Amino acid sequence: MRENTISEFWSAHPCGDHLVGGASRGGRSDSEEFFTRYDTFKYRLEPHIPGCLDDLDVAGRRVLEIGLGQGAESEQLIRRGALWTGVDLTRTSVERVGARLSQRNLPREGLHCGSVLDLPFPADSFDLVFSHGVLHHVPDILAAQREIHRVLRPGGELVVMLYARWSLNYLLAIGLVRRAALAVVYPLARAGLLKPSGVVGAHVTNARRTGLRSYLRMREFIHHNTDGPDNPHSRVYDVRTVRQHFPDFSVTRAHKHFLHAPPLPVHRLPGGRVAGWHLWVHMRPKERADVPSGYEAAAVR
Repeated sequence: MRENTISEFWSAHPCGDHLVGGASRGGRSDSEEFFTRYDTFKYRLEPHIPGCLDDLDVAGRRVLEIGLGQGAESEQLIRRGALWTGVDLTRTSVERVGARLSQRNLPREGLHCGSVLDLPFPADSFDLVFSHGVLHHVPDILAAQREIHRVLRPGGELVVMLYARWSLNYLLAIGLVRRAALAVVYPLARAGLLKPSGVVGAHVTNARRTGLRSYLRMREFIHHNTDGPDNPHSRVYDVRTVRQHFPDFSVTRAHKHFLHAPPLPVHRLPGGRVAGWHLWVHMRPKERADVPSGYEAAAVR
């Protein structure tokens, strides 16, 4: 998959725009009012994030954030004393985060439009690399983790949030409920008995393009059930898969949060630590001599 396909999708669908409104409500998505509304919504939905950021102890450390979205975590890291640099694949995100930081008079060391496959920094530049909800959208994850290892100083830390395989969302909502619903709706739509629109209509269109059986295979279905039917690429992770896809790193800690499984109304229930959708993984870079000299491309599927 070409990287510009992913860039085009996220440029057209900035993270959270459809949930908060932004330009779709006639407002500006780089305004102070939008950022306030976005942060209020985000941290009401995911109240665990500030505590997780507190645990990182970023004060006085050089921090690289990969994938910026609307800049909510960028701001939180800076306010906690991080010497912050950000990089994002899309110009849309870079411009919005730049507007946010300027409006709120927040300092930064750097803000770049660039790829995790070719980070624009010298080796050993950062004490901590942080990426929230981004690297599961990178097809060539082996190349990405090599670049992260290069720019992270020995003894530094990589902290990522990845979508969790062992979650209520993946196993039940996506794996069973949504697939079963599409299996029922699709033949009715083909027969002209239903005219689904919106998200359901987009899934029907996708299934017509690839064939229903192929579309319902989890290897394909997962791409279109994390961030919208048009999303080109997503993966889910458990700790074993993290170790396979990040061979230059050693996992030191993993914890789950956010019981999220639409259309099931479960996010206010307990259980996020067991069946949450967000898997936070803390890793340390292996010494250069311990890094494998070659990787099997087949390991990443």
